[in-house]
Amino acid sequence: MKRILITGGAGFIGSHVVRLFVNKYPNYQIYNLDKLTYAGNLANLRDIEKKENYTFIKGDIVDAKFIYELFNQYQFDGVIHLAAESHVDRSITNPMDFIYTNIVGTVNLLNAARKIWQDSFEGKRFYHVSTDEVYGSLGETGYFTETTPYDPQSPYSASKAGSDQFVRAYHNTYKIPVVISNCSNNYGPNHFPEKLIPLCINNIRNNKSLPIYGKGENIRDWLYVVDHARAIDVVYHKGKTGETYNIGGHNEWKNIDLIRLLCRIMDKKLGRKEGESEKLITFVKDRAGHDLRYAIDATKIKNELGWTPSLQFEEGLDKTVDWYLANTDWLENVTSGAYQNYYDMQYSSKF
Repeated sequence: MKRILITGGAGFIGSHVVRLFVNKYPNYQIYNLDKLTYAGNLANLRDIEKKENYTFIKGDIVDAKFIYELFNQYQFDGVIHLAAESHVDRSITNPMDFIYTNIVGTVNLLNAARKIWQDSFEGKRFYHVSTDEVYGSLGETGYFTETTPYDPQSPYSASKAGSDQFVRAYHNTYKIPVVISNCSNNYGPNHFPEKLIPLCINNIRNNKSLPIYGKGENIRDWLYVVDHARAIDVVYHKGKTGETYNIGGHNEWKNIDLIRLLCRIMDKKLGRKEGESEKLITFVKDRAGHDLRYAIDATKIKNELGWTPSLQFEEGLDKTVDWYLANTDWLENVTSGAYQNYYDMQYSSKF
């Protein structure tokens, strides 16, 4: 029985990866390590929490002693590392949290893996899940490939770029068997509503302003989170050691066009007059260091590993809206308390 540690498994992407592995691989023992910060939510995993091959562990990857003891106790065969601070706005407000979690936490995991696996790397794998934001910003043309030079523009992307480089360094220096993937923007069920799509779904429901940075001209490539989990499965099992794979959705949208589409979908599903929700759009002061465009060339993972996204954006967005409208209790629970205070601080002064 393989023993796999998934870090950040109670978060948005992590919970979908945990669910996929627990259900697809009953002969694997899956250990979900999560600190349960504001974005970690065990309610995301209620459907699999009693499975015999699933174990939840509460803990912080920044605690080196705890991480080493965890590896020593469970003797993991593999790591899928998703735990990270990931919101650019928060990184601008408090960059040190991102340095500790994203860089120090990653190195703690690498150190533990190196020590526990040092007798033999046979059958072991350390998979580091990263972001396309490490590449910086594109102009109107071109795509990020696996060989695009790093050019991070925010504290968040700089911290992820640093963690990527440590993973590569430990592979080159200590021969730890690693793989890395860099993915585009994810969307779908269980996304914490500080991010654009769930934030706007929630605000439309409540007839609140839809805060759009600048003129909404920034372009992102969108990937349905279940497709990303499928890609992680493929990279973990079939990816070549030492390689990087870019994962993209082939769905480039300007923020303003995306939100207008979302407004039309919401108007239809809520029985509102067409165009009603668009009146809620409010342009706010642009984010500092806001990258213009991200776009992924996912040719390598398609050609080498056979992965392609299953959903186009319009279909995925429709499914996403349906999930949030059917899970309003989940939304209400995660938008209370500390999150609301953060939301007020981040956006209210800009309306």
